[in-house]
Order: sequence, then structure tokens, then C-alpha cells
Amino acid sequence: MKKLLVILILLTSMHCSYAQESTAIVKSKITKAEQELLDLSKQKWLWMADKKVDSLAVFFHDKSMFVHMGGSWGKQQEINVIKSGGIWYKKADIHEASVNIIGNTAILLNRITLLAVVGGNEVTNPFIVTEVYTKEKKGWKLGSLSFTKLMTPDK
Repeated sequence: MKKLLVILILLTSMHCSYAQESTAIVKSKITKAEQELLDLSKQKWLWMADKKVDSLAVFFHDKSMFVHMGGSWGKQQEINVIKSGGIWYKKADIHEASVNIIGNTAILLNRITLLAVVGGNEVTNPFIVTEVYTKEKKGWKLGSLSFTKLMTPDK
């Protein structure tokens, strides 16, 4: 009985530490490549928040496409929007993330709450973000980033 109680306490504390990270990986066991993509996605959100357009320009595929609530455009326009502050991705709270690799393509889904400044107004929205990556000689490149606004509040 004592061992069971210790195990339950350990499991509960592990769950709490993951919850503090605010990222729940949908799959229970992930591969090295899947973890690499999840880490790249997190890094991308930080680069976007910090407006690190030089890092993003290398990370975004030259033919990448971006879909927002207000329109869609390619790599250079996305870089320009971030650089100018037209959209400032202040903070993305990642609630869930999953990744599926199909050959040299990876599809990553994030359920996030995004705090952003758009046109000078601070807004918070719940999104499912679809990220599509392609594997190249020098690593993974972001090929597409699409925001789908959720109509229900975050869990």
C-alpha cells in the first residue's frame, strides 16, 4: 500500500511539472525526429516573439505560405509583417502539440493561446496552428503555417 501511495505521488508530481510547461504531447512515445520538430516549433514561436527575422528567414522555406485570419501570403511578406510590427507574436502558450512525419514531410499541430499585437491592438485568441515542414539537406524548413481560430475558449 505504501509503495502504491509513493507511485501515485510521483505520477501526480510528474503530471504537475508537465502542466507547468503548458505543453502536452499527444503521443506518449515520440521519435528523435518528432522531438526535433517539436523543439523547432517552440523555437519558432520565440523567434517570432523576439522579431528575429534573420533566424526566421533562414528557417522559412523560400516557397513557404502563411495563412492568417486576415489573409495569406508568402515568406517575404511574413518576414516584412513581423519586422514592421504589423503582427507582433508576443506570446504563444502551447497547450497541446502533435507531429506526424510522412517521408520528408512533417505535419505539426499546436493548440495555442496567442497573445499578439495586430495593427496596434493587443489581442488574445485560441488557435489550432498547422505547421508543415519539409526535410532538406540542412534540416527541416517550415513550408506552411496556418492559423484556425477556435470558436470555443481554451480548456
